[in-house]
Amino acid sequence: MNLIKLRISTNSQKYSIVIGNNILSKLKKFLKEGSINFNQCLLIIDKNVPKKLIKSVLNSLPQSSITTHYFAANEKNKNSKSVDKITTILLKKNFNRNDCLISIGGGITGDVSGYAASIYKRGLKFVNIPTTLLSQVDSSIGGKTGINTKYGKNLIGSFYQPSLVISDINFLNFLPKREVVCGYGEILKHSLIDGKKFFYFLRKNGKKILNLKSPFIQKAILQSCLIKKKIVESDEKELNIRKILNFGHTFAHAYEATLKYSKTLNHGEAVMLGIRTAAKFSLLNNTLSAKEFQLIEDHLDDLNLPRNINKFFSIKNLNKILSFMKKDKKNNTNKVNLVLLKKLGSPTYRLQFDEKKINLFLRNELIK
Repeated sequence: MNLIKLRISTNSQKYSIVIGNNILSKLKKFLKEGSINFNQCLLIIDKNVPKKLIKSVLNSLPQSSITTHYFAANEKNKNSKSVDKITTILLKKNFNRNDCLISIGGGITGDVSGYAASIYKRGLKFVNIPTTLLSQVDSSIGGKTGINTKYGKNLIGSFYQPSLVISDINFLNFLPKREVVCGYGEILKHSLIDGKKFFYFLRKNGKKILNLKSPFIQKAILQSCLIKKKIVESDEKELNIRKILNFGHTFAHAYEATLKYSKTLNHGEAVMLGIRTAAKFSLLNNTLSAKEFQLIEDHLDDLNLPRNINKFFSIKNLNKILSFMKKDKKNNTNKVNLVLLKKLGSPTYRLQFDEKKINLFLRNELIK
């Protein structure tokens, strides 16, 4: 795959997303091209990232004062304590706003690091090096940062665009299969909210993508980035059209929180459950045809992806799921905001539903 650079232009920041294979050795060059200069640099490193890849990053950084902080990336550590540890390092080292924080890890690492960067002295330079499929196709793009609380997922956070994103596809070769599947959830979501062509590409090549075959994995990453780029540039702060990126996520976040962010269900798996739930709810509310719902159902089934919530939850979990859905940050009334599908590639997002209607729907899904 040739090196690809996408330019993101929002009201608050203009930055590049660099996509390619084995490109970490060019990090110094990419920083220079992005006019990212600093005297001090803090690296927040996911402990799961192979040491030899971290070495490539360290060898390619400018000879500045470099500090490393290793982070145990999981949903339970995506909290204020982790942010406090990062900001304490920055304070002790007296970082200034022209210095830089670099995240090396998946979506959790990027969200925590980005949030810390956004609040330290009201913002210092932030470079994101996403190392998982999910973060390369979704969470590293668009400037959303956040942490979890006992009240729900990502309820504390900020919009803070990075100065640079570097997606080296070589990282994916070191991922467990479950993490690749996790990332596929966001790829599938993108295909369902922006035209049919990408969805049909996934139907044909899904197994090749999950096996990281070239050029299919590269095309899936690029297309996902292009879809998110278009949406983020038109609505940086999620006031309108960007809300469609939440398709499946209101359900998904409630599922994760109900299980207390356990390893039983990771974010991408929850997203796939949420996609299927939202698609089924679309069908029952007469916005999505039975034929197109079946296409989604068949795709999940063909790839043996998570799709039935009653394999993870029982009727006794219903009230907790509903409680977290009501606390979702996208709600602005006592009703629940949902993104549904009118047809493949065509979402609708100005929809609010009573708790009773969702209760009845989920009850039927759980007792099957």
